[in-house]
Amino acid sequence: MGTPPGAAPVTTQNGRVREAVTTARRVVVKIGSSSLTTAAGGLADERVDALVDTLGALAAEGREVVLVSSGAIAAGLAPLGLSRRPRDLATQQAAASVGQGLLIGRYAASFARHRLTVGQVLLTVDDVTRRAHYRNAYRTLRKLLDLRAVPIVNENDTVATEEIRFGDNDRLAALVAALVDADLLVLLSDVDALWTGDPTRPGSTRITDVRDEGDLSGVAIGGAGRAGVGTGGMVTKVEAARIATGFGIPVVLTAAPLAAAALTGEPVGTFFHPRQQRPAARLFWLAHATSPRGRLHLDPGAVAAVVGRRKSLLPAGITAVDGAFTAGDPVDLVDTEGAPVARGLVNYDAVELPGLLGRSTSELAAALGPAYEREVVHRDDLVLL
Repeated sequence: MGTPPGAAPVTTQNGRVREAVTTARRVVVKIGSSSLTTAAGGLADERVDALVDTLGALAAEGREVVLVSSGAIAAGLAPLGLSRRPRDLATQQAAASVGQGLLIGRYAASFARHRLTVGQVLLTVDDVTRRAHYRNAYRTLRKLLDLRAVPIVNENDTVATEEIRFGDNDRLAALVAALVDADLLVLLSDVDALWTGDPTRPGSTRITDVRDEGDLSGVAIGGAGRAGVGTGGMVTKVEAARIATGFGIPVVLTAAPLAAAALTGEPVGTFFHPRQQRPAARLFWLAHATSPRGRLHLDPGAVAAVVGRRKSLLPAGITAVDGAFTAGDPVDLVDTEGAPVARGLVNYDAVELPGLLGRSTSELAAALGPAYEREVVHRDDLVLL
């Protein structure tokens, strides 16, 4: 699906364009609340139109565009008479409920100027970790792109609980980029690049390229955008860049007004260089998008089988169970010291497992029936940490 990232050389010196940007056929663009809204919380029409004009130009070139947009909660503040982003979950969800319709409606009207149709895709972590949900999310996004529509992705803030507390959509954008096998991720913010310190202070310099963790050593990463509107900061953007580049996707981090320059390959902002090898997308989501609902304690033999030989986890190798989870939930597999060695999707409810521990699958099948001859965590649903 698309041109492999890193296939073309990336140059940021002497004014030459970043070829990995200009050759990208499938692009995921993320924009934050503070870049779309006014200080009072309403949508800034001219900012929305400027972004859409840039993305419309990409689509006109035959490139596929996925937009990950924050702003639902912020857009709902003014209509509800709220002066700032609420702290309590219920009011956040109410604001998102009002704002999401306003946000997608404004995008639909703006993209229509370019004769482009938009499709709203609201996701939670569950949608991309459970196997059937993951396949459905992928198929929906893929079909929208095939139909030349622009998917507009947001977290489902109206019903989310743990997810909404994550705040910004930077990590969601990185994971969506992996899900659709994107060639490029562009993170748009109210800061023009990654800096060595506060960009308003003397002595701070812009970091043009990040090739490895060494390029981030000594960098003061902080700030939370415009107070009261956005919740993300440079920390979440750097973490999103780590996730995406770990999947082999190059990342450009820059300010929203520089989006057009960034997407034409000009050396603006900060360019995060990708790794070349891509892991399986769904397991990548499992490692980076989920929070474990419990823990399975493994004996040394099970650790060796799971980690060393990449085998499925069987009941015989489990010594204890922690947590309250149901079949299909993510759980951590921990060694004898309690350190997580893998994460996987469990095939049993927590209440079922204690009676199965230490017993072979053939023994369980003979005693309890063929339904108990299955793995606790299948190797296809397991990722090493």
